[in-house]
Amino acid sequence: MTASLDATDRRILLAMDDDPRMPVAILAQRLNLARGTVHARLERMKTAGLLRPHSTRLRPEALGRPVAASVRAELDQHQIAEAIDALKNIPEVLECFAPAGDDDLLLRVVAATPDDLYRVSEEIRLCPGIVRTSTSLFLREVIPYRVTGLLSTPETPETPEKR
Repeated sequence: MTASLDATDRRILLAMDDDPRMPVAILAQRLNLARGTVHARLERMKTAGLLRPHSTRLRPEALGRPVAASVRAELDQHQIAEAIDALKNIPEVLECFAPAGDDDLLLRVVAATPDDLYRVSEEIRLCPGIVRTSTSLFLREVIPYRVTGLLSTPETPETPEKR
């Protein structure tokens, strides 16, 4: 996923931010671009893996999972692949990251109730290769997931060597 977005790609994505299902013909008309150009660029971004699935716009609360948390996991380093494969089978695990630092994995999970979060946490803890977990409940979302601001910024951030 190293493909970059040019100014036209960014215009298309910004226009789609409010209505990602906007028909290509309307999108092209609003941006004063050829329909084929918009369609080809969206297909290129999709094929390159630059676009998230539409399901990521759905809030877990709509699926009866209003409780959100992060789970930090420590792994047996010989069973990393097994642990990740097992975690993929837990539907309440929305995301999993390999961070720098003391934790081996950082997961974003959802649950129906605090008791259900306990069940999800136990299911994670019992995955092969997971040695220890620590769960932190999210009390409130204060800044939702967003990329609109990034689309409005310069194409590449200034690095220290460019200054």
